Amino acid sequence: VQLQASGGGLVQAGGSLRLSCAASGFTFSSRAMGWFRQGPGKEREFVAAINWSGRSEYYADLVKGRFTISRDNAKNTVYLQMKSVKPEDTAVYYCAAARGLYIPVENTPRIYEYWGQGTQVTVSS
Repeated sequence: VQLQASGGGLVQAGGSLRLSCAASGFTFSSRAMGWFRQGPGKEREFVAAINWSGRSEYYADLVKGRFTISRDNAKNTVYLQMKSVKPEDTAVYYCAAARGLYIPVENTPRIYEYWGQGTQVTVSS
């Protein structure tokens, strides 16, 4: 199993960035997917999740209206479009695969089964 996140980097506040996560080694289209982040000195926190078909999404309040999660099952890839970024969005961003088709009721790290290595996003003020 492999989840390869990419697209991170340095961006100015108010700017945009798109993260990608390429999956392999499991049936991608049978799993809900999520994005989490971990800022300096902070615990890993939930950002967004999407169900197996892409028709249902769920966001943390902190990013609602600014971030959009999407997926392409033909490419085994999940995306996180980040807009109007803020310095507090600075973190390592991780993609993760849930255990089933649907977005978990509890979106905590322990609920997700497979994890990528993370990609650093730094927002300058």
